Amino acid sequence: MQIHELEPGFAICEAITPDDLDDVARRGFRAVICNRRPGEAEDHPDDRALSQRAAELGLEWRCIPVAPGEYSEADIEAFGQALENLPTPILAFCRSGKRAVHLWAQARSREQSCDIPGLLAAAHKAGHDPQPIREMLKV
Repeated sequence: MQIHELEPGFAICEAITPDDLDDVARRGFRAVICNRRPGEAEDHPDDRALSQRAAELGLEWRCIPVAPGEYSEADIEAFGQALENLPTPILAFCRSGKRAVHLWAQARSREQSCDIPGLLAAAHKAGHDPQPIREMLKV
């Protein structure tokens, strides 16, 4: 499991398993955001096993399921609320981390003091192409 910090208190990674959550908790994360949709792949029929294991480990759990590239205003708002309300540090994940980084960038871009070049640089450093984010943000 490769974890990439995008900003202090927030990181992303690719798909995780219930067993991976033990490592997530050991690394000091206090909350997890799942951006995978139920049934999107054989390895992810739903988030029940993950959310149950998170609860056993004392991790806050939030599921904001989205399809790749399909982010509604409600999804972005929910992600922004999770960033503001969940205890940090927070780990967000999907299959590859792409949806998590896209939602993070869109939520953060709505803040008045947002550093758009910083968002793009953080996405790039985490291994994600900043161009789609730039297009989403219309920068």
